[in-house]
This record gives sequence, C-alpha cells and structure tokens, in this order.
Amino acid sequence: MKRKTMAIYRLILVALTLSECSAWITPNNQPETGATRPKAQTKDRREFLSSLVIGSAMAPSLLVPSTAAAATQDQKDKENIVKGYNRLQYLLDNWEAETTVCKTGQETTFGDKCERTPVKVMEYLGFKSTNDPLFKADATMMRLKSSVPSDREMDFFEAIDAFGQNAEEANSMAFVSSWGEANPGGGKDRVRLFIERSKKNVIVSRDSLKTVMDILDLKP
Repeated sequence: MKRKTMAIYRLILVALTLSECSAWITPNNQPETGATRPKAQTKDRREFLSSLVIGSAMAPSLLVPSTAAAATQDQKDKENIVKGYNRLQYLLDNWEAETTVCKTGQETTFGDKCERTPVKVMEYLGFKSTNDPLFKADATMMRLKSSVPSDREMDFFEAIDAFGQNAEEANSMAFVSSWGEANPGGGKDRVRLFIERSKKNVIVSRDSLKTVMDILDLKP
C-alpha cells in the first residue's frame, strides 16, 4: 500500500511539472536566455515552484487513506454490538413485563386491562428503528471481520449467520403474534404461544452476539 501511494505521488509531481513547463518556454518553443526572459515569466516560475512545494506538502494527506474515520466506525460498531447484547439480556430478564401492556382505564376484549404484545421483541432486535444498536446488526458485525483472529473466523461467521436467522424468525413470530386474536380461531393463547416461540429465537440471537463479543474481546 505504501509503495502504491508513493508511486501515485510521484506521478502527480511529474504531471504538475509537465503542465507548468510551458512557463519556461517561449512561444516559438525556444528556450529563453537570461537576457531576453520577461519578468512575467520569472514570476510564473516562482509561482509554479511555490505551488509545487505546497502541493508536495499536501499530497500525502490527500493520498494516504485516513485511519481515523475507520477507527471511529470500528469503535461505534463494537459499542453497538455490546449495547444490543445488553438490551437483549434485559429483555429476557424482564420478558413478561416487557411483552405485556396494561391499559389504564380501558378494558380489553376479554375484560381485563393487560395483554401480551410482541412489539417490544421487534424493537429490541432492531426492526423498528434505524437508531437501534442492532439495526442491520449482521452488516455491523461483518465490518469488524478484519479484527477477527484467523483461528476464529469460522466461529465468527457462524455466529453472524445464527444471529441473522434467529433475529428474523423472532421478528416473524412476533409479527404473527400481533395478529393472533384477529385470526379465525385465534385468541390470547395464540398470542402468548407465538410470543413464547419468539423468545427461543431471542435467546439464540443473544448467545450469538455473545460469541461475537468473545471473539472480538468485547465486555458486556
């Protein structure tokens, strides 16, 4: 990479030199002598040399890719993985409370004020907001593949695959659950059934994130 950058740098300097050489040649393509060279031409040469020096100083910063932006993105991705893992752990620790909504002063169809809801499952898995730490989490983890030790690459990719499959399935189960009462033969038991099925997928999703964190040496 360093050799390629230096080669490009040299080519730019050659191009700059060739493009400005006309300032040193007369219109008849004859080299000027010290006695006949106009003052304007001397000024052009000085301006050219000045611009060449400035260009040489700026070239490295233009050609060498900035590592600061990449490092910032890596750090953000790692933080999102940890945040996403902690959020899933919280969801599982408070599963009943997080998947239940109580309507104050308003009874449900079956006469009570509380009912199970799958919306939180979708939210915690990053399917409801682009600002969620697990939004497109598989892509987030893939961006960190360069940090994976060579002997853990297979485990890393398998964990990403397992997360993607189970997150999608949990989201699907939660969506089906949201229509449990509306479907023919449906009811609260059907809503609860699909919510509990989605919980199994959430557990695998959390465990997959933990595997990725262990590989990347990230702490909860």
